[in-house]
Amino acid sequence: MSSKNNSQQSKPDADSGNNGTTADEDILSIQSSIEQVAASQDRPQTTRTRAGFNSISDALGNLRSRLHQAHQQPPRQRSSVHRSSFLQRLQDRLNVLDTAHTSRTPLHVMESRRSVPNLMMNETEENKSNDKERRQTAASAPPLNASAVIFRVDAREAAHHESSIDRSTISDGRPTLQRRRSSVLFASRIVANRSIMEAASNIMLASGGDGANTSRRDLLGDRGLSSTGSLRDFEMHVHPSVSRRMLSPIVDSDRSSETTSAMDDTAMDEEEEVAMEVEPIEDEVIDTNNKLYSWGKGHQSLHDDSDDRIPALDQDERSVAQLMQVSSRLESKSILAVATGQHHSACATSRGALYVAGKNIHGCVDPNSPEGEVISRPMLLDCIGHVRVLQVSCGYDHTAVISSNGSVLTWGSNAHGQLGHRVNGTQKVQHTDYQGPTNCRPTGMALGKGRRASSVDCGTNYTLVLTQYMSLLACGIPSISGHRDASNWGMPQEIPALVGLPLVGISAGDMHAAVVTAHGTAFIWGENHTGCCARDFPKTLTLPVPVKAPSPSSQSGSNGNSMVSDDIAISDVACGLEHTVFVTRSGDLLVCGSNNCGQLGIATSKIQSTSTLMSVHHPKGGSFVSVEAGNGHSLVLDTAGDLWGTNTNGLQCILEGKSVLVITAGGDDNCIAITSSPTGVKSLQRQFSMEMPEETESIVDAVDNLLDEMGSDDVSQKHAGQEIAKKSEELLRHPPVLNLILNPMKLETMFDRILCDSDVATRQTIANAIERGIKLGLESLRGSRMIYPEAVRCLLSYITFFEIRRDDEIVFDVRGEAIFLFCDTLLGIPFEGYRALHDFATNLYSSKLFVKMLVRPLLLTLNACLKYTVDENEVQHFASRQAVPVIVAVLSWLHAMSEEAGLAKPTDFYSDGVSEINVETLFGDLYNMKKASPHEKSRNFFLCAHPFLLSPGCKRNLLQMESQVEMFKAMMGDVNFSANSDEIKVDPFNELEIEREHLVEQTLEKIRKADPKDIRKRLRVSFKGEEGIDAGGVTKEFFQLLSEELFDVQSGLWSDKYGEEINWFNSDNTWDENGYELIGVLFGLALYNSVLLDVHFPMAVYRKILGLPLGLEDIIDKELQRGLKQLLNYEGDDVEDIFCLTFELAWMEMGEERRLQLKPDGANISVTNDNREEYVLRYVRWILVDSIQSQWDAFQKGVMRVMEDSSLDLFLPEELELLVVGIPELDFAALEVNTKYEGGYDKDSHVVKNFWIFAKNAAPEAQVKLLKFAAASTKAPIGGLGKMDFIIQRAGPDSPNLPTSHTCFNTLLLPDYGSDFEKLTRLLGRAILECEGFGLE
Repeated sequence: MSSKNNSQQSKPDADSGNNGTTADEDILSIQSSIEQVAASQDRPQTTRTRAGFNSISDALGNLRSRLHQAHQQPPRQRSSVHRSSFLQRLQDRLNVLDTAHTSRTPLHVMESRRSVPNLMMNETEENKSNDKERRQTAASAPPLNASAVIFRVDAREAAHHESSIDRSTISDGRPTLQRRRSSVLFASRIVANRSIMEAASNIMLASGGDGANTSRRDLLGDRGLSSTGSLRDFEMHVHPSVSRRMLSPIVDSDRSSETTSAMDDTAMDEEEEVAMEVEPIEDEVIDTNNKLYSWGKGHQSLHDDSDDRIPALDQDERSVAQLMQVSSRLESKSILAVATGQHHSACATSRGALYVAGKNIHGCVDPNSPEGEVISRPMLLDCIGHVRVLQVSCGYDHTAVISSNGSVLTWGSNAHGQLGHRVNGTQKVQHTDYQGPTNCRPTGMALGKGRRASSVDCGTNYTLVLTQYMSLLACGIPSISGHRDASNWGMPQEIPALVGLPLVGISAGDMHAAVVTAHGTAFIWGENHTGCCARDFPKTLTLPVPVKAPSPSSQSGSNGNSMVSDDIAISDVACGLEHTVFVTRSGDLLVCGSNNCGQLGIATSKIQSTSTLMSVHHPKGGSFVSVEAGNGHSLVLDTAGDLWGTNTNGLQCILEGKSVLVITAGGDDNCIAITSSPTGVKSLQRQFSMEMPEETESIVDAVDNLLDEMGSDDVSQKHAGQEIAKKSEELLRHPPVLNLILNPMKLETMFDRILCDSDVATRQTIANAIERGIKLGLESLRGSRMIYPEAVRCLLSYITFFEIRRDDEIVFDVRGEAIFLFCDTLLGIPFEGYRALHDFATNLYSSKLFVKMLVRPLLLTLNACLKYTVDENEVQHFASRQAVPVIVAVLSWLHAMSEEAGLAKPTDFYSDGVSEINVETLFGDLYNMKKASPHEKSRNFFLCAHPFLLSPGCKRNLLQMESQVEMFKAMMGDVNFSANSDEIKVDPFNELEIEREHLVEQTLEKIRKADPKDIRKRLRVSFKGEEGIDAGGVTKEFFQLLSEELFDVQSGLWSDKYGEEINWFNSDNTWDENGYELIGVLFGLALYNSVLLDVHFPMAVYRKILGLPLGLEDIIDKELQRGLKQLLNYEGDDVEDIFCLTFELAWMEMGEERRLQLKPDGANISVTNDNREEYVLRYVRWILVDSIQSQWDAFQKGVMRVMEDSSLDLFLPEELELLVVGIPELDFAALEVNTKYEGGYDKDSHVVKNFWIFAKNAAPEAQVKLLKFAAASTKAPIGGLGKMDFIIQRAGPDSPNLPTSHTCFNTLLLPDYGSDFEKLTRLLGRAILECEGFGLE
């Protein structure tokens, strides 16, 4: 029904009334004025001007005030009932006008969807019948196909001035719309055509976005509507079975996210804005509404008037609640989000509409309204177009909202770049002088590709945005958002110190800001003049710093609460003008800053300000859960839903028993709260869909669920694999999300399942996604300053995913780009980051996990990078050799960490790829490293500078090659040229002819007299009277026999304190220092000539040879070692009385008592708690160093005569021991695998099989003798018998001859005894027991 008819038919109803009474003249005047406004409101929107719009706003405000006064006037006695009813209908009529005006919707359109009757209509039986019929029709209508999901219902009338609504029903009982075109948008065009167009031919399908024209022509030809058209409000054109709750903003699937961002960043011009009907639809909320409470400054809050509402200190709670409850147009709305600032407030409804009120400073309320205009009544903001608002925040003179698709719209002042808009022409300006524009229209903030906001908070001149994946963007004043290039002035950017942190909460105060991580750490920065950053100095924090727990020695806070001393875990934070309030997970408050108004929850009489955190407990013993702060006040919500505020007396309960859900505070005493609905639903529910997840789920759990659901058929496995790949990439490309994983075992389990529970194609898909995710994630960390533990943890997690290389069937990071980027990122973090990673690796990773998740993936990657191919020109080509130096650098860091904490064995770091490199290539690297200057070493990479990667066998080969080079140099240095005969004489050997009967004496004598240059030649030994050519076997037997005598305890050179199994220097032998030197020379000759010795040095000797430090663990006497450890570990404070020790040692030797002062006057110095470490240090030093100093110096001098400038420093002490004495364990099964056969034998020959049966089952003593007989050694070389070359050669047919051997070549000459096992056992056993000496070899 048109507004003109309404006006004509309303007056008679007022005059007569239902009871025959008449209304007051002022009421009739209000009625007339309302209809005049209605007539002007129903004009076509395109004919309206801004001045006309404002005049209608003023008229509606005046009418509301007059109607309010009419309600206050006392009624006549006879007409009180009718008068009250009539006033209520006027109020409803005015509400319809106001809603139509603020939403810029034609009045007849608003009336068509409003169930409120006009002034002359009463509910009749016909109306009830029609409504009942409509409900029955909707219930009986066939349900839509599940795939037909409605995205948005739009309509635009063809001619406003001719349109009318015909409420008659068509054959199916549903109302139709005459002379009106509308559009209903579905996700599926097919379902839309079947479900909509067949039911109502006048409804036309259209789609929004860039693909709109194509979609419309596909279905409707040229009848498609403009994507900007909108008559959203006719739900009667939607299928009756479709609930309006399904309606939500449209997203065209053909439109990319970049296009969406570009559209959001483009402001509409005024003509388009006037023509467009504002989304979302604001009509009756289906569910019972939440309650809204607002108090503070009238023109800044949501009171719907200009009165200040400040609760008195002595006012009871019921009166306070009545004072604060909002009774206005917002009372009929279900509020989803609220915000208040210094000059204005805003709220978003459950359907995404935004209402604003306050003083329009620089356009912060409505850029289309005059500067400084006070909007005391919340009005629907229409300039944001179709945006559905999820969250809103109010700054000093700007406003920001988050839309349903995760974009951020900002408007108001951009003087300091706080809106995050790109401003052209800033390249040539100075940051200190430039001021951005004001009165900016709502425009999308440039968050960057793929970013969506989950939270926004506005400070005075800056804005903070928390993205969906826990990163922070900031724009505005440099003290908060940081400095940037002129070309990026005002653009949002990440704060380098916060990159990587899993942020879950943000708070923007006046000139300081704070964030909270998922693990409970708070970071704060900005102005700190009042101590609001929880520290005394500096007065300005340019970088975010963590909030530290204070010491327990502080003064009491409110209610006798003392300051916190335990580690704090923060769940929420609020920054005010000059104060900060934290909520801990335990439910307490931590406060700091100014307390001039009691905003810290502590009485002002107790403290005026504090720069150290003070704890405030719940006055009733409850727990706080959230907090908001204004200039000089704070609001705190507890778990019971009660709301607490601050005043000069401390904390006071403001709303009790109201089940408060959302709070906000800002400006001077401005506060807003949302309580749960009377139905008891304690949550805020959206009535529109979102284009992004509401919260970040546990991606690891999601992957586990997908692995559980992975079916056996190819289709389900492929689908699950694609989802796993997507989740894995999502996890890796966002370091803050990866930092949520605290337990490395959880990540290890997930990764193992990915590699084991899928086929090759699925694993390849996942591997590709992992590679992309790692690269994108690491790229996001570039330029960041990763100094905080929670930010760097992800770097350890990234290492695990490189273990995917263990799967030889998939291709991963072929060019090494991902691993290079990772290592480069890790090596570039500051010292604080390294220290944090060190703590994580040593505390969170067990030895097993440390090797599996950190060391092995890098070794696998290193091995892959070292692989090469050789072309036809014998040129080596490496796929990703450039990554080798950085991988080795990271492994060096892990190796140092492992040595310090004992997390891994040396064998865990051996690289097969390095050991497989040609020994000549490695020796070239070693040679270049040794001759390089310190400067050259710092600038160039040498693989041999990291010997922990080399296996003992690889190091042995390098040492052998180095010795061969030195032997060649020594030989060439002894070349003699005869001028007479023109001959060059070269003697390449150091000849040593010895009699077996005088082995030791002659050997020592010859070494003493040997020329130093001959010592470094190749040693060749011969025994007098024996025919044999030394090709290595004679030398091996020579050293074996020499070891048995030289290292015998009975020789007097070695101490007998530790038995015959340990050779330790005899400190009492001061008469034979030359003997120690000669033994050192023989020791060096054995190393130089790659011969094993039968010596039993403790590990301390090898550490001393390598120049490594010694400690308590190197003490040979285990009882003494245990006693000294007990002294160090004793926890009592009475060491002097319990142990009764002094710095004097006493012992018996050859019947005499001997004493030694560990320090001057040591006999009179008692060992106490304070000096016991010094005592142990001096004791250990005396035993391992001082007591044998002269003997050791002589021995070391002899070793260095041969091994000077050698590369012994490549070896670890344990590896050097293996090099000297070999491996005592003899694995003949491994030797069998590595054995070669000659002379007609093979592994299946009968005699060969019998030989291995004998060798494997012989007693250990017999095995040692067998090895000595065949290879002139009693122990296996480095790597075990499996690394030793061994040959079994046929020595003729079956005969009674004993087996023989060529020990120089590790060759056993075995006659063909056939299958006679007993004969082989008898003859071979006799040979290894009785044979000694050499024949001709």
